[in-house]
This record gives sequence, C-alpha cells and structure tokens, in this order.
Amino acid sequence: MKSHETFTLIEEITRLDGTKYMEISNMVQNGRAELAAERGFIKQVRILQLNIPHSPHVEAYEKYINENYEMPTEAMDHFEEWKKPEKIQHEVNMVLKENHIG
Repeated sequence: MKSHETFTLIEEITRLDGTKYMEISNMVQNGRAELAAERGFIKQVRILQLNIPHSPHVEAYEKYINENYEMPTEAMDHFEEWKKPEKIQHEVNMVLKENHIG
C-alpha cells in the first residue's frame, strides 16, 4: 500500500557520514526521522521551515513520493533516504528556492 502524505515542512537530515541534505516532509515523517536519529540510523534531523506553501512543485514531489515509497512505521530497522531522479530533484530544488532555503 502506497502512502497519501501531504508535505508541510522542510527539514535538514544529517547522514551518519556527516553529509547533509534537505527533504520536503511532514510532521509524521519528521517524527520518524527523529526516531531514526535516536536509533543511530542517521545523525540528526532538524526542521528548517514549517507550513510551507502547497505549490505545484510540492504537489509534484508528493505525487512522486506517494507513488514510490511507503512511510516507515515505528518498527523501522533503518532509515530510507528517498532517491530523487533528476526531474524530481529539480522539483525539490524549486521548493527550496520558493522558500528561500539553500
């Protein structure tokens, strides 16, 4: 079963190797990332911006994620970084630009 998530925030995730990336997400997924950090799957997550506008770029990214990924449960045993094909990375970059991040 695929997800039906609505994205409302931008967060910064720090991988175990110390590199960082921005993710478009929501409070539930942010909670899962916090749990992943507690379990040592990632180093850290922090919210950069709440209540982002629901632009066409956010909608396009939501559609991609909802069609290709399932939201993790609290029983997760790893943290899955969502892979972004070039077209999808462009949508993420546009969301970051719209929100003056990056």
